[in-house]
Amino acid sequence: MTGFPGDWVRTFLGRMARGGRWLAVLALPLWLVALPAAADEPPVVLVMGDSLSAAYGIEAQQGWVSLLQQRLGGKAEVVNASISGETSSGGANRLPDLLGQHEPDIVLLELGGNDGLRGLPPAQFEANMADMIEVSQEAGAEVLLLGIDIPPNYGQAYRDAFTGVYERLADDYDLPLVPFLLDNVALEDELMQDDGIHPTAEAQPHILENVWPQLATLLKRNGLQPAEN
Repeated sequence: MTGFPGDWVRTFLGRMARGGRWLAVLALPLWLVALPAAADEPPVVLVMGDSLSAAYGIEAQQGWVSLLQQRLGGKAEVVNASISGETSSGGANRLPDLLGQHEPDIVLLELGGNDGLRGLPPAQFEANMADMIEVSQEAGAEVLLLGIDIPPNYGQAYRDAFTGVYERLADDYDLPLVPFLLDNVALEDELMQDDGIHPTAEAQPHILENVWPQLATLLKRNGLQPAEN
């Protein structure tokens, strides 16, 4: 049989009509329904972060986002839209275009470190993050929050207000939260670069392990059964 399937169907219908064999025609929709469906596209994971996710000071392939892509082995597409120096305001401005371009199933929001270092009022930080959460959800994406802390010299009151933003957003929007992205990293001198802010290449697998449990749950909800680490 040659030609486009639609040509064959039209020929088949014509022959059945001329021969009065309408039972076969009535069975045709069942045959069409039985055609195999197109394969599902792999889920898309969009990472919106700053230098902690942009592999600052190390090779790009050593960063935790690249390690995530390697772990997924092509079963999901990872888009790293992280930029060193990014703020929650900058992320909120860029995110709508990225959502339209990549149509992600999952959005990882790893922002706030630069806001905290600049002393941005926590209320403004929270408003920017809430905007990104809402626009992501409106686009049909699930959101995972990746929390960060700031140095103690900013004062305990400001630190508490700053970190409390992540917890409040997670509660208000019922989101999964990684409370501290650099858990078991930030206080280990051998895992931090000389600036005391950015993790080394050796720290990146630890960061991925901090993210993985919450992310794996979202991946499963999107039809992927990720392999264990």
